[in-house]
Amino acid sequence: MQLDGSCHCGRVKFSVWAPSPVPFMRCYCSICRKTAGSGGFGINLGADASTLAVHQGHAELRVYKARLADPAAPGGERESSAQRHFCGHCGSALWLFDPRWPELVHPHASAIDTPLPVPPAHVHLMLGSKANWVEVEGRVDDERFNVYPSMSLAEWHERHGLASGPPPPR
Repeated sequence: MQLDGSCHCGRVKFSVWAPSPVPFMRCYCSICRKTAGSGGFGINLGADASTLAVHQGHAELRVYKARLADPAAPGGERESSAQRHFCGHCGSALWLFDPRWPELVHPHASAIDTPLPVPPAHVHLMLGSKANWVEVEGRVDDERFNVYPSMSLAEWHERHGLASGPPPPR
């Protein structure tokens, strides 16, 4: 599914092809919660990194790399390899890219302007680090995990018959 996205102020506009476009996975980790989720969680989609195109506002883009606790690192923390892209003018979270998985990019559902499919279920993950004020809402049969589940975004879409094919030829 072709997705068009933008920041709140409209200075950054982008597009990307997403074979996994259903916004089902709610991440309650402190990074997602604080950088992209005022409801106590962030929602990332799965997309093909080779199709990401910034159409406007390239100069406004900024990257944040979170600091992670790591007892083995000097000072007890290290910089994450994940690059969280956001608009430097309005602060809107746009997408996450991690060079460990160069074929993937994860646009934030909140930045997508294209109407997204309604998920048949939700997966709540990283509940072990959610804020104490957050009430986990959802359906009774929603899956819930204290850490990351073993399934990927693509596997969840396939399991629910929601995966779309590869991007159209250029």
